[in-house]
Amino acid sequence: MSTVQTKLGQEGLINLLLAPHVTEKTALAMQNANQYAFRVRRDATKPDIKAAVELMFGVKVAAVNVVNEPGKTRRFGKTPGRTQDWKKAYVRLAPGQSIDYEASRKA
Repeated sequence: MSTVQTKLGQEGLINLLLAPHVTEKTALAMQNANQYAFRVRRDATKPDIKAAVELMFGVKVAAVNVVNEPGKTRRFGKTPGRTQDWKKAYVRLAPGQSIDYEASRKA
């Protein structure tokens, strides 16, 4: 299905998407712009993310935007620490396409 060239195999693409990222902001983007957000691996590239979404959900991806989220400073008792950096991908689907998380989870 995917026309994007990627160095990852099918198993690598499946492991690329970690989880859907659902917040108030991403819920509005789903309704208004047909855009979905995913938490992805930090070494993921835009072509890899596009191929992974097309493979896993069987949809046509129009565009991918990526945001590197920095970790936050936290305290662990007396010791200052830091949470891990992570990457978020906003995936805009072609008109008429949609992702149903419940249906894809049962399959």
